[in-house]
Amino acid sequence: MAKTFQPWRDVRVGELLTRLAERQPDREAVVAPTQGVRWSFAELERRARRVGRGLLALGIRPGERVAVWANNLAEWVVLQFAAAKVGAVLVTMNTALRRAEAEYLLKQSEARALVLAPGFKGVDYLEELAGVVPELFRGSPEELRPARLPELRHVIVLGDQAPPGARTWAELEEAAARVPEAELDRGEARLQLDEVINMQYTSGTTGFPKGAMLSHRNIVNNGYWVGEQQRLSAGDRVCTPVPLFHCFGCVIAVLGSFTHGATLVLVPQFEPGLVLETVAGERCTALYGVPTMFLALLEHPERDRFDLASLRTGIMAGSLCPEELLRRVRRELHLPELTIAYGLTEASPAVTQTAIADPEPFCSATVGRPLPEVEVKIVDPQTGQTVSRGQAGELWTRGYLVMKGYFNNPEATRLAVTPDGWLRTGDLAAQDEQGYLTITGRLTEMIIRGGENIYPKEIEEGLRQHPKVSDAAVYGVPSRTYGEEVAAAIRLAPGASASPEEIQEFCRGRMADYKIPRYLEFVDGFPQTASGKIQKFKLRERARRDLALEGRGPAGL
Repeated sequence: MAKTFQPWRDVRVGELLTRLAERQPDREAVVAPTQGVRWSFAELERRARRVGRGLLALGIRPGERVAVWANNLAEWVVLQFAAAKVGAVLVTMNTALRRAEAEYLLKQSEARALVLAPGFKGVDYLEELAGVVPELFRGSPEELRPARLPELRHVIVLGDQAPPGARTWAELEEAAARVPEAELDRGEARLQLDEVINMQYTSGTTGFPKGAMLSHRNIVNNGYWVGEQQRLSAGDRVCTPVPLFHCFGCVIAVLGSFTHGATLVLVPQFEPGLVLETVAGERCTALYGVPTMFLALLEHPERDRFDLASLRTGIMAGSLCPEELLRRVRRELHLPELTIAYGLTEASPAVTQTAIADPEPFCSATVGRPLPEVEVKIVDPQTGQTVSRGQAGELWTRGYLVMKGYFNNPEATRLAVTPDGWLRTGDLAAQDEQGYLTITGRLTEMIIRGGENIYPKEIEEGLRQHPKVSDAAVYGVPSRTYGEEVAAAIRLAPGASASPEEIQEFCRGRMADYKIPRYLEFVDGFPQTASGKIQKFKLRERARRDLALEGRGPAGL
């Protein structure tokens, strides 16, 4: 079957699963060893249809937003396809978010429903939500009308128990009995390929996080082409420790696998030992991760006791891959056909990818060539003119992969996408005569730490809430482990004194842990331009010198 399977593209997300259930009903679709889950494509289709009917029973309609706040659970994948069959827009939430961040995202997205795990990595999601939606803990699900989130009507908990104002996942499934199968089918048949079906929050180039709106065509076709580069087939088993809330997870892993009929093997969170155990136990043929994940696997003290011979291919993305790391991963983790990818959420996400046959220097020194059906050009950011091959400039891309815009933010959309469809990536790059691209830096100040996109303004606003802080400037500094770390220069209020530990402790619980500055310095003032703009590059250079930091520049999904 693996040899005769014909991959799909230009299909709706929900339709893709239906076709898989018809073509190969008994083949494993989702395996989640820690949950004891082994679902065939037929079973996944059945569950997705039931949850889709449950959403319809709650009144969810096409175009409405359904947010998901959970780690890599099998139910996450069910919801992805269930929402797609309804035409509801799946809004993905970072598992590390805290109260204020979750409130911002739910409010900005105008989420109608929220599906969440009870918690993850020591963060109690229901406790975080209690400060935003106190109504959840009184009344009934039918009466939920949160004052601070006026659009939110339904909260569904992935567990056996839920607060009085919420439902359990089982209750959502039970609600399906009120909606006939034919109603789900009629609604899905009316959906169009270019309708928005997924919303990923990204810091983008300016301001607070923005919801990048992605269509069926955006994400199905992007998954298809990334899978093609790896030569995926229905016989492959894709180990997925990357989070599903990122495009890397829900597009490249889920849709890249399913467009080729491959099996998705979920790891609930990245733990090196658990990943190695999963690869060996499930005989995975592909493995996805960011460079820091692969490094952790290499350094695991018991790595040699795991049989990784089944591995063949995979993707490393999130930051530039050092050549030595690539060689070690290919050799020591048995990944001879590992590929490197580059992209951004607004591009669905992959723009470029190395090919299996590319020599190692091209894989480590470049991010490959543009994927099929993707245009790129390198533009002088001052003049807007295309530069010559080999010269650096801002990377622009165009094609089916470009987002539909930022939700409820036409001005940000106008700044990101030109009238003729070019997406300004904000990354500085150069392209050689053979078409390979090298990422040399970025125009934006966004920090990429271990694959997580961090925008300084969010952290600066948080730091300024401290009573002793007068002003703050946040920037990225190189890190061998994470690609970049968050650093902050802080000007204290007159007469105030504070320690770095005090500031970090203040941040804890107010923002995701990965956003908390690792390096802090207290300054009397900031280097500024004549117009008063802080020169963060000077702060960055001083930090590199004073801390003797080394590392490579950022690039990636």
